[in-house]
Amino acid sequence: MAVKSTTEKSPKTLKRKRAPRAKKAAKSEVVPKLRIRVRAYEHKILDASIKQILDTAFRFDATVQGPIPLPTEIKKYTVNRSSFVYKNAREQFEMRVHKRLIDIINPTPKLIEALTNLSLPSGVTIDVKML
Repeated sequence: MAVKSTTEKSPKTLKRKRAPRAKKAAKSEVVPKLRIRVRAYEHKILDASIKQILDTAFRFDATVQGPIPLPTEIKKYTVNRSSFVYKNAREQFEMRVHKRLIDIINPTPKLIEALTNLSLPSGVTIDVKML
């Protein structure tokens, strides 16, 4: 009968060595990007202002991604028609905010200056971010 020594480990208690993990590939070079978010209450005015932005970008030979339509934000309000007797009569109103997103890749300083000098219709809100 063979006696096991206490220093020997049984096969069940041996831990397997893990294979070395593959290193993540280095990220490619970061390309500067100009992200423009355009918001308006009327979609026709929004589309006209986006067309102006795109025409300006194409005039300076910029690469453009978009316009990407974002979900329309709908705010609904319910208001009493009367304050006293006709309490159950109500009116409902809603405001729709239409949104679009445009990405301009590798913008030039001339393009940025041209975009800042654009005159867009009232009621159009623009948020510009440099990524």
